[in-house]
Amino acid sequence: MATARRDLLLDIQAKSQKKWADEKIFEVSAPRDGSKPPKFFGNFPYPYMNGMLHLGHAFSLSKLEFASAYHRLKGDEVLFPFAFHCTGMPIKASADKIKNEIAKYGNPPVFPVIDEAAEAEAAAQKAAEAAEAAKNADPTKFAAKKSKAVAKAGTAAYQWEIMKSSGVPESEIPPFADPYHWLDYFPPLAKRDVAAMGCQVDWRRSFITTDHNPFYDAFVRWQFNTLKKIGKIIKAKRMAVYSPLDGQPCADHDRATGEGVGPQEYVLVKMRVYDECLVGELSPLAGRDVFLAAATLRPETMYGQTNCWALPDGDYGAFEMANGDVMVMCDRAARNLAFQEHTKEPGVVNKLLGFKGTALIGCAVKSPLAVLERIYCLPMMTILMNKGTGVVTSVPSDSPMDFMALSDLKAKPALREKFGVKDEWVMPFEVVPCVHIPEFGDACAPIVCEQLKIKSQNEKVKLEEAKGKTYLKGFTDGIMLLGAHKGEPVKLVKQKIRDIMIADGGAIVYSEPEKQVMSRSGDECVVALTDQWYLEYGEDAWRERSEKCLEGMVTYHDEARKAFQHTLGWLRQWACSRAFGLGTRMPWDPQYLIESLSDSTIYMAYYTVAHLLQGGDMYGKSKPSVDPEAMTDDVWDAVFLGTELDADSKFPRDLLDEMRAEFNFWYPFDLRVSGKDLIQNHLTFAIYNHTAIWEGDESKWPRGFRTNGHLLLNGEKMSKSTGNFKTLKTAIEEYSADAMRFALADAGDGIEDANFVHDTANAAILRFTKELEWIESIREASAQGKLRAADSSATFADKVFANAIDTAIARTKDHYENMMFREALKSGYYDLQSARDAYRVQCDGDAGMRADLAARFIEVSTLLIVPFTPHTCEHVWGAILGREGSVTKAGFPVGEAPDASVAAAGKYLDDLVKTVRGGVAKATAPPKKKPAVPPPPKVCDRVDFFVAEKFGGWQEVCLGILADAYGADGTFPPVSDILEKVKASPLAQEADFKNVMKMVMPFVKFKMNEAAVAGRDALGVRLIFDEAGVLRENSEYVARVCGLKEVGVFAADADSPEKAAAVKGGVKVDQATPGSPGVNFVVTELSVEGVTI
Repeated sequence: MATARRDLLLDIQAKSQKKWADEKIFEVSAPRDGSKPPKFFGNFPYPYMNGMLHLGHAFSLSKLEFASAYHRLKGDEVLFPFAFHCTGMPIKASADKIKNEIAKYGNPPVFPVIDEAAEAEAAAQKAAEAAEAAKNADPTKFAAKKSKAVAKAGTAAYQWEIMKSSGVPESEIPPFADPYHWLDYFPPLAKRDVAAMGCQVDWRRSFITTDHNPFYDAFVRWQFNTLKKIGKIIKAKRMAVYSPLDGQPCADHDRATGEGVGPQEYVLVKMRVYDECLVGELSPLAGRDVFLAAATLRPETMYGQTNCWALPDGDYGAFEMANGDVMVMCDRAARNLAFQEHTKEPGVVNKLLGFKGTALIGCAVKSPLAVLERIYCLPMMTILMNKGTGVVTSVPSDSPMDFMALSDLKAKPALREKFGVKDEWVMPFEVVPCVHIPEFGDACAPIVCEQLKIKSQNEKVKLEEAKGKTYLKGFTDGIMLLGAHKGEPVKLVKQKIRDIMIADGGAIVYSEPEKQVMSRSGDECVVALTDQWYLEYGEDAWRERSEKCLEGMVTYHDEARKAFQHTLGWLRQWACSRAFGLGTRMPWDPQYLIESLSDSTIYMAYYTVAHLLQGGDMYGKSKPSVDPEAMTDDVWDAVFLGTELDADSKFPRDLLDEMRAEFNFWYPFDLRVSGKDLIQNHLTFAIYNHTAIWEGDESKWPRGFRTNGHLLLNGEKMSKSTGNFKTLKTAIEEYSADAMRFALADAGDGIEDANFVHDTANAAILRFTKELEWIESIREASAQGKLRAADSSATFADKVFANAIDTAIARTKDHYENMMFREALKSGYYDLQSARDAYRVQCDGDAGMRADLAARFIEVSTLLIVPFTPHTCEHVWGAILGREGSVTKAGFPVGEAPDASVAAAGKYLDDLVKTVRGGVAKATAPPKKKPAVPPPPKVCDRVDFFVAEKFGGWQEVCLGILADAYGADGTFPPVSDILEKVKASPLAQEADFKNVMKMVMPFVKFKMNEAAVAGRDALGVRLIFDEAGVLRENSEYVARVCGLKEVGVFAADADSPEKAAAVKGGVKVDQATPGSPGVNFVVTELSVEGVTI
């Protein structure tokens, strides 16, 4: 494949980056004179350093890069720092895997052969089970979609193989058994790739996290000491997702799968087994207090139990609890329960007996709260053993599934016989109403099943629909029919009933992960009752301050703001301590590490001073300006909170003054860019921590968050396993940084997933290199006097092109301000290029272009896309145009206010040319049905236009209504209101009013859109430009591009021979309206010497 054009861009890229580095263009410091020039401080969540950066990172990063480059271009002081996240357990867990694999399989390791087909089948089965389990989730509880979690779950079986697939040479893998080797290996490579992308980063401020950087370590200790001092950190026992293998809670960033999954709390109902049932397989339990343990989300319905369910083929066990009770459940549930202080030894399961679910069928039990004294365990085939305990309560009054399963057993003797179910266990039991729902009455399940015509428990889709209709309404609208709270709303007494059951010993609290969670150590997580340190997120006063902060922030998308509001509504205490991994030790309890989402909430403040402490070394060790031990809490307080140091402090005053100046100039940060999946944790944590640390200074609170979706590659999810994946390094090498950046800008602006298209990046290579050639040719032609003189009279084409340049400047500036980069690319590149191409056509080639306009186009078109393609623009600015300085600081172009009338005239002419071309082709086309004798060929040498001077009739009435409705702020009331006024006008009395109304809607919308651009002038009865004048001035152009010899322009309301001829030929001249002239294509037949041919 020819790569000369790509290689040219790579060469330009290298030269531009060298210029920036040599001149230290992107190194910026706060003014030392106390002045406050306009500034922009943007940042990006530091990437985790367990691999190479990829296009997904680059997409989110590009949003910050484009914004920073725009602000630098327009003259703001810009701070764009970049750091590297190493905190947490993933690196440590991966290092341990390498170590274990070498120990077990050798160096290099020889792994056993994997049956890929069996592995794929098992994965598919697990996915199906997970999907089914999701259906049984509590519908009253929010659950977010976790695309990022899925993306993190790799399919490689061994860490060694993962390292190879990440591009690490096999000979270099063994040192990764040391976790700190990762910190030395990946950050410099990430820095290399971000720099190669052309990002305008001040690398002096770069750092890594963990105690490997003593300055950042001191900063995080200060942060947590401060939070504890103001009461935001407590120690308590709470349920948390927990990795038994790691021996600590498993936070989002510690997970291979299950990001965002939290504990699901159930009430574990203890249904006592009658002694006479402890026979057969259950006989070893005779004499013990045995309970079937069923997990429920609806304790208030336990009054209405008629039976309970077990899965005949399910694997169950009898487990001894700390108090001597024996609980029957599945192994998975027992494992969870062992970590919740219900077993004699924490985390240790004492399984007395194992058996299939068939052993439970027919067991008589006494269930707490149940009206019926004695109910039986019956078979149900749809029970999921990966959710709950495997034992399920049955309340057929309120559960459509329970009702249909019980109905099936009653109606089908063969089904009862198959599972050995006696009639007396089933037939006497009728529905026991326990909750009244106004919409459905006293027993909602039978009613809804009848409404949906459900005939069997096997109709899963309909039963799911029935559950959707009843479940939530039972909580929101339900009224208790039984028990101590009879007559009271369910939503007010649900918790009270739960508490009564627990207090009476009839139930216990049980929790498990909402969905399966796998730690990065390969361990399936449980929910454990853990005694650890928590951040008090959700505390009323703190939440209110954080909500106030959000109100003052720019979020760019309504969906993002709503997601933040939702997260602030549900987020509660967050476990911030860990026992395993890398990071900073909890200052007052050093047995614990601070977890990875908690040490990364205010580090944006550290960026402002990092360069002053670390001397440009990301590890803070080679050139420190002060001993890290000197960074005590009182020093950090003095820097960030404005307190004064003690008079005897030995900390250098000049350094303190510099640090204060940097922080106070740059803070607060103006923008943080991130993937939208971090709203539910990291980004909201940042809001909380800022409003706590700077509670008394709202001026330091964040100003803006911009979130985006994930990046697709050619319309498909990026995945190493499918090969649809690109590292940042690969993409830059394949396309060049500018072509890649161009495609990133074009990928999308919204909060939904975006799409990086190979063809867009590839085509950009050709676009840029051909444009460079054109610019050089125009510069040469201009120097040789081959273009029209700059002082020549301005033509219509000149005016339209000059206005198009001004329009591009105004629109692109607006798009940059609103971070709508795809739109900025459209207006600043695509639209302007199209305007230039149209200008060349109107000028009949480059030579007809006016020299000053060609030069202005080159300058403006270069400056408008500096944020997207800085390397190419730097080359144009310096090497071709010979300008001084860097294009990155050249200033955003300034133009005149766009003239809507010129733009409208230009568009009118473009549209008219397209219409005429089509009309000529149609008028001269041979008949579709070929006659026996072919007709002579036709030629159209002339077109006559009949121009209407002003709108009349119903259009004039509509324009009057629109003009009256046009507000001082340039807006209109709803279209429906406009139409009502039209209906109330005299037009309604006309005979053809129905037909008129069909034309009113499109006309009104068109004029409203036109007014949005041109203002009130667009609502006059005449166009905002001279239509006839435009046609006359451009008649030669129209004739040339349409292959005509002559163009005529006439008034539609004036008599003329041309009008008469047009009318005779069927042209409805009287229907011409402003902007839509009548057109007569004058056609003649070709002939030679009087003989038609």
